[in-house]
Amino acid sequence: MHPSRTVPEPGLPASSAPVDRSYRGRMSTEIVTPSLLREWGLPEPGASKYDRGCVVVVGGSASAPGAAMLAALAALRVGAGRLTLAVDERVAPHVAVAVLETGVVALGPAGLGPAADELAGADAIVLGPGLDDPQCTESLLAELPSMAAEDAVVLLDAFALGVLAERPELAEPFAGRLVLTPNHAEVARLLGREPEQLEEDVAELASRLGAVVSCYEVVASPDGRRWRSDSGGPGLATSGSGDVLAGAIAGLAARGAPLEQAVVWGTHVHGVAGTRLAATVSPLGYLASELLPELPKAIVEVG
Repeated sequence: MHPSRTVPEPGLPASSAPVDRSYRGRMSTEIVTPSLLREWGLPEPGASKYDRGCVVVVGGSASAPGAAMLAALAALRVGAGRLTLAVDERVAPHVAVAVLETGVVALGPAGLGPAADELAGADAIVLGPGLDDPQCTESLLAELPSMAAEDAVVLLDAFALGVLAERPELAEPFAGRLVLTPNHAEVARLLGREPEQLEEDVAELASRLGAVVSCYEVVASPDGRRWRSDSGGPGLATSGSGDVLAGAIAGLAARGAPLEQAVVWGTHVHGVAGTRLAATVSPLGYLASELLPELPKAIVEVG
């Protein structure tokens, strides 16, 4: 485990209790700027790949292996040291050839069992990118607490968020170390209503589930703190972009960044990468895979 991470004291999320909206308006939203991030500098990189943390990405069904691959490569691009992809056994050999920098574990009917060692040693775990079966995803999410290290950051994305909407109690074991990266539609499903004001809704979701939540330009912490990054643009609304965001956040968390810092930095750097491509390619039409080489440049640009 990464020695520099401090994990907040776990507590149960408020999902099973009446919703407390007393936090609304209690805290203002902080605008994320390069100056703010420079003052909130990332941990110094270690000399070995193990010092920079281990990331495991669980996802990659036979129909969408690329989503898990995007998340995994994004984690490396922001500086994580070691990577494992746990994907559907039908595509595992192909993924191993396509992503030369990763170890690959083939998942089948045994669930997460084949990835037990990797999950136990992970500093950050991403579950969801590329999964396409709700029942399978629910089973994996229910099994994860018994497999993951107690201080591993857990990021849920894509189909895992759909499962959480139906089974919010599955978030409880990860309170204090949980990150969610929903889009607008997923925020609506998790809240059980249409979104009203993005900042307030994201803050409510963070409070309900005991998670740090990133949705587009807004980040919210369970304690009511909120941030907004003005980087990015409409070009980020493209297939695979959310997978890149999830991997970037997980990679920064694996490096030892505290949870809120990893999410704020990851959200902003993802947006800066989009801004760079909007200038060099086009405001629309660049690919999520093109964000990957822009991530380390964006970190240098911010820092």
